[in-house]
Amino acid sequence: MAAIGSAVFIVLAPGVVAGVVPWWLTRWRNSDLPPFWLPMRILGAALTAGGLITLVQAFARFVSEGVGTPAPVAPPQQLVVGGLYRYVRNPMYLAVLALIIGQALILGRLELLAYAGIVALAFITFVRVYEEPTLRARFGPAYEAYRRAVPGWWPRRHPWEPTADHRPGSAD
Repeated sequence: MAAIGSAVFIVLAPGVVAGVVPWWLTRWRNSDLPPFWLPMRILGAALTAGGLITLVQAFARFVSEGVGTPAPVAPPQQLVVGGLYRYVRNPMYLAVLALIIGQALILGRLELLAYAGIVALAFITFVRVYEEPTLRARFGPAYEAYRRAVPGWWPRRHPWEPTADHRPGSAD
């Protein structure tokens, strides 16, 4: 059920935010790009590919490690701290932003950069107002140790290794 729920959620949430809305804003049409824009388009393609890979990996982690979904209506049963979550607490949000910014660079459409800024503010607000308090209440000291050790928005250079008493599922 977690896999089905995550599949539905990935289409509904990131699919709309990073797919439908950018299409609606641009119809995925290039602006008139000068020849020197090619390196930016290549960077955009790399960001888009990386964002998509990151998003799929993060969603899979919720199913395999969290035994749940990223959706608030079907949250994970375990705190998800493995894989990419050992480097940064919010890889899904960063992946969605990479998808939007990647499209902006591929298409040369500044309106998508403005949209990415609005989406980033919405993500930061949602994390601060809802996610962090919810995770703190649900997972207690294990989440606090994780939150202190792993940055929310800028990845660590080396993966976080939780101590034995702060692993998900441990009794604190």
